[in-house]
Amino acid sequence: MVDGLETRGIKAFPTLYHWDLPQALQDSGGWYDRDTARAFADYARIVAERIGDRASAFITLNEPSVHTFFGHVAGVHAPGLYDLARVYAVIHHQLLAHGLGVAAIRSASSAPVGLTNNHSPIIAQDSASEVDILAAERMDLLYNRQYLDPVLLSRSPGDPVELYGPLAADVIRDGDMESIGAPMDFLGVNYYSPQWVKAPGPDNPLGFELVDAPTEFPRTAFDWPVVPDALTDLLLRLRSDYATRLPPLYITENGTSWPEPVHDQFRIDYLDSHLRAVAAAMAEGVDIRGYFCWTLLDNFEWAEGTKQRFGLINVDFETQQRTVRDSGRWFARMSAGELS
Repeated sequence: MVDGLETRGIKAFPTLYHWDLPQALQDSGGWYDRDTARAFADYARIVAERIGDRASAFITLNEPSVHTFFGHVAGVHAPGLYDLARVYAVIHHQLLAHGLGVAAIRSASSAPVGLTNNHSPIIAQDSASEVDILAAERMDLLYNRQYLDPVLLSRSPGDPVELYGPLAADVIRDGDMESIGAPMDFLGVNYYSPQWVKAPGPDNPLGFELVDAPTEFPRTAFDWPVVPDALTDLLLRLRSDYATRLPPLYITENGTSWPEPVHDQFRIDYLDSHLRAVAAAMAEGVDIRGYFCWTLLDNFEWAEGTKQRFGLINVDFETQQRTVRDSGRWFARMSAGELS
């Protein structure tokens, strides 16, 4: 695969983990087990030894926040667990896998290496409500800062026991945070939409409750609100909050699900507005090195199967016939500098 891309002048950015843990490791404890982080480092070193001379960069993990919540709290993705009491072990061991993986890759390759995560601006439903504001701060800590502070500042954003309960007490060991916070060559930012929240009900242990976005925003086929300005805000916030510790950024995922097989003007408008949002952040001085559209081909979208169509290219999953959508042709022209 990497050789084929290189032959065609395409840079390869391999992602080493996108939620696909080998069943043998899951059976032995999965991300609850510290040894999974060590196994990941061994795997990262082997891959870097094999293709590190041709890969343009390595991404250790993709979206640990999404895998943690949907796989270990909500039970929607593999491994399909509902275990809020032990969730901090999943978070920490994924981040430790990243840190150990960075060292392993660098022992075998000079290719740049970084981490990718999904980040969302978290917005209080009622900006005048103190309890809604506190709920937004709580979700922002758990969804954004919980993954940014360790890798960029070598520290947790709060006391794990206070945040996650008593089972978080013995998860961190000496040297972990230094390993997790080893300098990266870049940070990958995935963005799709903000999330609005309100104060939780009495039986909600999360500290926040998700609510629908205001009705004035257009919706994707996934029912996600389209808010490109929030991407600019997110990128400026990263630059402000992490200042000199922030490495160069890549937008490693951004795109929209839309069902139209060929004439998908909605997707063109979405991509155009979000690319302009990235450009606005760059104009303000944010160091952004590249943008990846999610995605080239219609894909198997986890729990949604093949219903959600993100591709610049339409795939008939019965025949495997592929048809370039209007958005694919637009994206090619834009990438070639033919559009402004």
